[in-house]
Formats: sequence, C-alpha cells, structure tokens
Amino acid sequence: MKKVLLFASGAGSNVENIIQYFKNNPEISIVGIFTNNPKAKVLEIAEKHHVPTLIFNKEELSGGFVLGKIMKLQPDLIVLAGFLWKFPEHIIAEYPNRIINIHPALLPKYGGKGMYGMKVHQAVLENNEKETGITIHYVNEHYDEGEFIFQKKVVIDDCETPNEIVARVQKLEHIHFPLVIEKILTNP
Repeated sequence: MKKVLLFASGAGSNVENIIQYFKNNPEISIVGIFTNNPKAKVLEIAEKHHVPTLIFNKEELSGGFVLGKIMKLQPDLIVLAGFLWKFPEHIIAEYPNRIINIHPALLPKYGGKGMYGMKVHQAVLENNEKETGITIHYVNEHYDEGEFIFQKKVVIDDCETPNEIVARVQKLEHIHFPLVIEKILTNP
C-alpha cells in the first residue's frame, strides 16, 4: 500500500478531488491532511472522509514537530495541494523527490514568493495572456523552482475575469493532479 500525505491551507478542492479519486484504490491510501490554517475548509473535507488531520504553526513546521509527525506516517509521497507556506528544507532533505506541488500557472511564469491563487490569475489576466495552465513539480528549497513533472495548457483568450480563469485552471487540476500522483506512485 502506497501512502499519500496531503498539505493544504484553504478550501481544499484539490484535496477532496484526490481523496475521491483514490477512495476505492486498494494500492494507494490518503493517510493524513496537514494544515497551517485552523479555519481551513480542508478540515471539514477531512472529517467528512475520515482522514486524520494535523494543524500546526510556523514554529512547529520549521522545528522538528511536523517532521516527526510525517515520519510516523511514513508517506511514500507528500502532496502540496494549495499549501501556501514555503516548505522547510529539513523536510525536503528527508524526502528527496517525494514532495510535489501544483501551481496554477505555466511555470516559470507567474511563480515565486507571493504568487498563489487569485494573485496568479489576476496577473495572468492583466498581462493579456492567451493561455495559462498548471504545473506539477517536485518541491525544492525555492518557491516553484523544482523539476517539472507535468504541465498542461488551457486557452483563456476569451476570459474577462480572474474567476473565469480559475474555473478553467481548476478543471485541469482536478483532471490531472490525481493522475500524476498515481503515475508517480505506480511507476517509481
């Protein structure tokens, strides 16, 4: 059984989608959802699906507390699904090429510190981009600079608001993120 640990900070649409995708898979299990936000909707999703959770603060993440909890679960893959804090180097060092992130743009464009969620989509719209998409990448010590695993484009030249872009990008995320996770875990 391959074990997946999810990190999220917000509403958790990707988390719920991943849980649904793997719920009847006998080879892949979601073993926990860790969040830095005690008010995150992802906690309601975890409760609904009976997935254990951990809420932590910055000191617990940068110290050894969160790493200790991760090590107890022994995940095969750590998935950042809307996790907004920089991931600590000491955890990355323990799990090389076993931590992935999804970014709502075609990196290297619109990545880096402060570029997340609606900020990305607003910037894409303001720059009159004709297309955007998603990037799934390994996590390294720099924001959005890890090796790319997968990218998918979507045309947005008719979008007039960031919310219209969000809808198209989330559709890509929901289709491709679980497939990429599955591929990583079944084709090591």
